[in-house]
Amino acid sequence: MTEKTVAAPARPERLDEDLAERLARGEEEAVAGVYARWGALVHGLALRALGDPGEAEDVTQQVFFAAWHGRAGYRPERGPLSAWLVGITRRKIADALAARTRRAELAARAERERHAAPAASRPEDVLDRVCVGDEMALLPEAQRVVLRMAFYDDLSQAQIARRTGLPLGTVKSHARRGLHRLRRRLAPPGAS
Repeated sequence: MTEKTVAAPARPERLDEDLAERLARGEEEAVAGVYARWGALVHGLALRALGDPGEAEDVTQQVFFAAWHGRAGYRPERGPLSAWLVGITRRKIADALAARTRRAELAARAERERHAAPAASRPEDVLDRVCVGDEMALLPEAQRVVLRMAFYDDLSQAQIARRTGLPLGTVKSHARRGLHRLRRRLAPPGAS
């Protein structure tokens, strides 16, 4: 009778290292293995932090998408793949919480403006005003001042130049750059 040699099962650490190496090499099948191995961990962390299953699923997808696209940044000598994924998860959870806060603040501001706005205003108009106001606040001061004077004070560019003491060409440049930046930031995704 001959003896059969049975290979010892691979250590979990070695399987994890193999998955990490395959992911770093860009093997697409490795993403499925990484997800199968750590998807529940990532989802569990997101669900506990966010308390919303839908948001937790979104964060989980974002984590594995970010891991795939950022795989060149993984350094095995700095720690195991699971720790790297947990780091990505924490950042994506923070992003989701910040987005949730922004949405709540935007909704609250829109509600306040809706109540302060004339009765003829539509809810979309209120939301547009809030969005434009937020984007205006992000403009450089010179562009913001020129656009506020033009649109809220209904001044011509020549009047703005006289009031601010800026050359007319500078006022026109600030208005053009500010409007261009607003158009780019307020355009729907995918619009040119």
